Amino acid sequence: MNKHSFDDLERRDPRAREAALMAALSAQVAHAKASSPAQAERLRQVDPASVTSRQALAALPVLRKGELLQAQMAAREAGGGDPFAGFSASGWNGLRYPRPAKRVFQSPGPLYEPQGHHPDTWRMGRALFAAGFRQGDLIHNSFSYHLTPAGAMMEEGAFALGCAVFPGGIGNTELQMQAMVDLRPQGYAGTPSFLKIMLEAAQAKGVKIPSLTKAAFSGEAFPPSLRDWFAAQGVTGYQCYATADVGLIGYETEARQGLVLDEEVIVEIVTPGTGDPVPEGEVGEVVVTVLDPDYPLIRFGTGDLSAVLPGHCPTGRTAPRIKGWMGRADQTTKIRGMFVHPAQVAEIVRRHPGVQRARLVVEGTIADERMVLHAEAAEGGDALAQALVATVREVTKLRGEVQLAAPGSLPADGKVIEDKRRYD
Repeated sequence: MNKHSFDDLERRDPRAREAALMAALSAQVAHAKASSPAQAERLRQVDPASVTSRQALAALPVLRKGELLQAQMAAREAGGGDPFAGFSASGWNGLRYPRPAKRVFQSPGPLYEPQGHHPDTWRMGRALFAAGFRQGDLIHNSFSYHLTPAGAMMEEGAFALGCAVFPGGIGNTELQMQAMVDLRPQGYAGTPSFLKIMLEAAQAKGVKIPSLTKAAFSGEAFPPSLRDWFAAQGVTGYQCYATADVGLIGYETEARQGLVLDEEVIVEIVTPGTGDPVPEGEVGEVVVTVLDPDYPLIRFGTGDLSAVLPGHCPTGRTAPRIKGWMGRADQTTKIRGMFVHPAQVAEIVRRHPGVQRARLVVEGTIADERMVLHAEAAEGGDALAQALVATVREVTKLRGEVQLAAPGSLPADGKVIEDKRRYD
């Protein structure tokens, strides 16, 4: 770690990086087949020694998040006792995995993800360094520490840099704002919307937090208008792109020209639904192979859309860059930092026999968004609406409103989740 880079890997010759990644790819495919029963089945016809190029990688099947969720659900229904449906390489007593897990998390679905014991499991230190965090800084971490891994992801990255962490988690705006006043953190990690809420609350009280000068954002869009708003408050914010499944994928630098890819992932941009790589520069689904020994996901389809940018980052980092998040390849939508799946809307409907169909609509802007479930029902009135509000909260872990609609009034276009938010 030096003044300009997290490590020397960021500035190596691109040919050396590609050679190292392809060598690691073959070893990771071999490890996945040996340590993950589900991967052994998926890759049973694959010779790991032959997977040493992107062309060979592109011939392997894509594992999409919905497929992983379905596999876990099927395993639970079958009573097999394996919460990871055979896709992990780590676990605990009672699970037949060769590596011990450090933590296990539950993302909406529910989808379970293991964490191994190696430091900075999700490799977030690189993104925090690019955002200006340095050894000795105090980071106010407002990502969730409950169930989902986001809080732990940022915390482990902070520890890799030698930073101290205040585990704020989500909610409790007044308490978290007071903690910022009392502790005077240099940085913030979390969603941009929550920091905006806290800073506006501080302004309303006539309170200043001059120590806070930098922020690492994820989980939501971070448009230029919001970036400028934070800059006017004295906070320089950078975004990073990560998922609970594969960890850090890309991160923003001071050049603000796309997201630089992490050094320990192999990223492909493919035609949604096919897995075929698109020509450089075209928009497609982000597919990630991660070199994680504990959770060896090979060609994991994120469901996110992006495109590769030409050239290298002006900061001297030589890894490829992507444009950033450009939408979803499916209807899965991220709301207030949490993924909401069409399967969850179906579960809400299933729990209420009086509801015939439903559509979840997200409206508004970042930091001011509204989630409304439009549900067709012939009867039920206020009692049904209130029951649906509670079910929405239970299933999605998010607060939402409910609007009942007459049977047959919702569009018959197959859309379950409609994102009508404005990102300007």
